[in-house]
Amino acid sequence: MRAVVVTPREAGSGRLAEVPDPQPQQGEVLVRVREVGLDGTDIEILEGQYGEAPPGEDYLIIGHESLGQVQKLTDGAEGLSPGDWVVAIVRRPDPVPCRNCAADEWDMCLNGQYTERGIKGRHGFLAEFYVEAPKFLVRVPEELSPFAVLLEPLAIVEKAVEQIKRIQSRMVWQPQRAMVLGAGTIGLLAAMLLRLENVEVHIYNRSENKIKRDLTESTGANYICAKERPLGHELEREIGPVDIIVEATGFSPLAFDAMDMIGPNGIVCLTGVSGGSRTLQIAADHLNLEMVLMNKVVFGTVNANRRHFETGVRHLREIEARWPGVLSRMITHRYPIERFAEALQRPSRDIKRVVRVASPGPQEPGRE
Repeated sequence: MRAVVVTPREAGSGRLAEVPDPQPQQGEVLVRVREVGLDGTDIEILEGQYGEAPPGEDYLIIGHESLGQVQKLTDGAEGLSPGDWVVAIVRRPDPVPCRNCAADEWDMCLNGQYTERGIKGRHGFLAEFYVEAPKFLVRVPEELSPFAVLLEPLAIVEKAVEQIKRIQSRMVWQPQRAMVLGAGTIGLLAAMLLRLENVEVHIYNRSENKIKRDLTESTGANYICAKERPLGHELEREIGPVDIIVEATGFSPLAFDAMDMIGPNGIVCLTGVSGGSRTLQIAADHLNLEMVLMNKVVFGTVNANRRHFETGVRHLREIEARWPGVLSRMITHRYPIERFAEALQRPSRDIKRVVRVASPGPQEPGRE
């Protein structure tokens, strides 16, 4: 079968290659891939910054944001049917396992021996087929298939919002206003989840972007261009006290600005990954004082487990019902797999780029 592979840690090694067809074992499912969403992680793997091949292999199939259809089920594979649309969970528990992985909270792995499909130690989904255990497949209704490739990044946001609520259960808390830093896929989806709860949302983006502004405003959120207004207390005085900040840029100076700007009893969630070795000078005493006296919380979150994917399916439906077409508009480009290299160029004004692996057509699903 065809797949997009890299030689891990080798910049520019991405290529479309013929690789062995996956063979489902007892209790596994064969999935035909329809679409794969791309993000910064895929680009960084292509650039050789990280990535790890499966044991005994010298290549890694990339791609972790998947949408496919069940092709075949082997004996013992329960809970799915041939033809079902599915999205695969990315992370797998470590083999030890740690106490979190043993409790199916592999997104909270303690010892770092987890694997991740398309990233660390397991092949990804940018291929014609893959095999998987039903435990790691989430069924999505067919009517959501035009944008269900967004479920994996949405699951990350679902986890972030869930944790915000759990942490803030420490007190009586009724959030009125949120700020999302960054209008990429994660930022826009975070804004949509918060708007579903009728929280006032302001998206703070580094530059003017008509597509992102239109999407933001179509959900009732406010779009703020960073080039026009710096993040800080002056902006806070303009819009009012901020209860929630979701940082989705990975630009570390913004993270520290957010810690200073968040209001009393507020919470800052860091979802962006900061690469490099940037150093900063910060007003440490002031920041410490504000954090203590105003009961502020800062936490980081990454990845997601099954319940976040399942909640995401419900919210995809709710978002589409409330703002019809907004999710489809987030997918700004679709490319055939032959043009994967073009799709993996660092986007300038895109939101979500998707590689179409196979178009829906006549199926021959069955059970082995």
